[in-house]
Amino acid sequence: MPRGTIDHAALEAEIGRVPNLSLLEHRHRWQALFGHPAPKSLRRNFLARAVAYQMQVEAYGGLSVATKRRLREIASAVRNGDANAIPASSRIKPGTQMIRQWQNTTHTVTALAEGFEWNGRTYKSLSAVANAITGTNWNGFAFFGIKRAPSGNKNASGPRRSNSRANSDVSTISVAKVKSTRSGRNA
Repeated sequence: MPRGTIDHAALEAEIGRVPNLSLLEHRHRWQALFGHPAPKSLRRNFLARAVAYQMQVEAYGGLSVATKRRLREIASAVRNGDANAIPASSRIKPGTQMIRQWQNTTHTVTALAEGFEWNGRTYKSLSAVANAITGTNWNGFAFFGIKRAPSGNKNASGPRRSNSRANSDVSTISVAKVKSTRSGRNA
């Protein structure tokens, strides 16, 4: 069906029938959509999901070329054990300033393309900056109150409750959008 003439209701109804297909019907659908036989090791539930997804791809389009390339880069890096495989969206953007009050002193750290700047020195990680400030080992994200992007598994992304007092002395601002920050309690 050409993308310009998509019958959304018909597609939705057809996708709704996919889970009720037999294993053999799933394999035939797979062959028609992907152009090759389905791997024998795939379970019926996965086949149903993959077939439904591919039906939507054919109707609405799939992932962009850039997204596919990035996913391949991440998969390759993970296979090779490269810690830099973290998606760019979860990294701190260069120019972002982290402000933290520690023992009656306000500390401002600026994210750089390669590392972090504090008091005229460049550090490789936020943890190194936190160590320089406190003299003890800290997780840099925890010290500056930065929440990491949740992982795909919502049960593995940390506690669901929020503690509004936990990081009341921490704020993060972008250099481009300088905002007034409130001073918090002493750590």
